Amino acid sequence: MGARHKARKRALDILFEADQRGEPIDVVVADRSARGDGAANPYTATLVSGVVDHATEIDELIEANAIDWSLDRMPAVDRALLRLATFELRWGVDIAPAIAIDEAVDLAKELSTDDSPAFVNGVLGRIATR
Repeated sequence: MGARHKARKRALDILFEADQRGEPIDVVVADRSARGDGAANPYTATLVSGVVDHATEIDELIEANAIDWSLDRMPAVDRALLRLATFELRWGVDIAPAIAIDEAVDLAKELSTDDSPAFVNGVLGRIATR
């Protein structure tokens, strides 16, 4: 498992935890840092802060491209994963869209439902072509 894959997985954990706790992401990061489990990897920090900085735009892109699905109906892992990958697709500096999508689909296979990889692939594919 590569360093960036691990960084994405850590960022996904942070985004998922914030969503589940109903707390701002910066509160979760601060709690994790206090426990010695923060976003120590620079790429993890870039991903998490990027999602925070572009949250409104990211959610609008996901809503517009998730046909017949609202954010609140999606599994929490898928929602966090789509936010993370959408940031990489739109604002990632040195990542090809195909890699961002492939990484997101791999994480969906590993961490979410059986239907999630196809769903994530479809939403991100639409976002990447706009």
